[in-house]
Amino acid sequence: MAEQVALLIGGLAGGLLLLLLLIWVSCCLWKRLRATIAYEELLGTTAASGTQGDKLCPPHAGAQTSRPPGVPFVVPPSLQDRDWVPLHSGERAQIPRDPCPAPEPLPHTSSSILGTVGTVNPELYKTLEDTSETDFPEGCLGRLWFSVEYQQEAERLLVGLIKARRLQGPSETCSPLVKLHLLPDERRFLQSKAKRKTPNPQFDEHFVFQVSSKSVTQRVLRFSVYHVDRQRKHQLLGQVFFPLKNETLAGDCRRLIWRDLEAESLEPPSEFGDLQFCLSYNDCLHRLTVVVLRAKGLQLQEDTSFVSMFVKVSLMNHNKFVKCKKTSAVLGSANPVYSETFSFKADPAELDTASLSLTVLQGAEGEKSHALGRVVVGPYMYARGKQLEHWNEMLSKPKELVKRWQALCRTTEP
Repeated sequence: MAEQVALLIGGLAGGLLLLLLLIWVSCCLWKRLRATIAYEELLGTTAASGTQGDKLCPPHAGAQTSRPPGVPFVVPPSLQDRDWVPLHSGERAQIPRDPCPAPEPLPHTSSSILGTVGTVNPELYKTLEDTSETDFPEGCLGRLWFSVEYQQEAERLLVGLIKARRLQGPSETCSPLVKLHLLPDERRFLQSKAKRKTPNPQFDEHFVFQVSSKSVTQRVLRFSVYHVDRQRKHQLLGQVFFPLKNETLAGDCRRLIWRDLEAESLEPPSEFGDLQFCLSYNDCLHRLTVVVLRAKGLQLQEDTSFVSMFVKVSLMNHNKFVKCKKTSAVLGSANPVYSETFSFKADPAELDTASLSLTVLQGAEGEKSHALGRVVVGPYMYARGKQLEHWNEMLSKPKELVKRWQALCRTTEP
């Protein structure tokens, strides 16, 4: 009895396995058959589906939708739009055809900013020309090129005198030379060689000043350009003042600089000294700019061993202080040079009631600052004479720097 049950169970298991195998084979055949039918349907619908898949390249009207006669293989759908010609060997070859003709190139002109692909447009690689020897302002007395380098370890200031251009000498036979002072020392100077009969001398000379690192930023280089006549007399053509600031001497590198010559002020100094500064107003940005250049003829106190001078610039409205700014201090010189710029916010509607007060102060070690003189520029409400003219010229020439000397007056301001 047990053997019969075992045989019955074995027969059922074998039949079940055979049934599963038949089902698996049937599924494989059915999948292959379905793939063949779908491929044949795709061949017949290529033309219809091509009009929706690619709008840029529509198929040709004569595209074949079935296998060409004599071709012993099925042509893929991507090649259905090709023409075939018979060969002697019974094979067929396609005629080259571009279903998407290349678009005609756009016209290109030489003035176009973008060049042709694969070429270099030279307009994009033009370097800016150096206009320092061609662009001279009206009334320019000449231009001087020089270099400055400070060696921190050796505490030496290296000055290179390179060249000058368009010097306005008394005649065409200009014979220039240059004297170099390291202010505030007026007694000692270095001098270049004289160049004979040329308004465009090329000097290429180098000078060395020994100056400590603590005081170098308080010094000012002054280049005085002279014409030497036949009697060996020196006639001043112009000067250049160059303050030695920290940003100029940073990095222990040689810096090439050029500056326009300035005429010497022929007016005698005022009783309390004079201050030179520039004014400019930008009506678009509502910005008032003051550039404090230098002072001369200051009456210093003689009973102080350590003296420094600085300038306080104050913007006032209705005689009330709005904002104050100060220059850096310059040690022990009656003719200090600053060349510092300050900006103030001022609306155009406020200019009728606004004014600028510039006060030169002297500070001594351990003592309170002492005012040496003051000048106020502004509208008719606060200024007269040259100070009023300076203010009005600034308003008439927006965005331009208007430079003038102004005499200092006595002030009670501490």
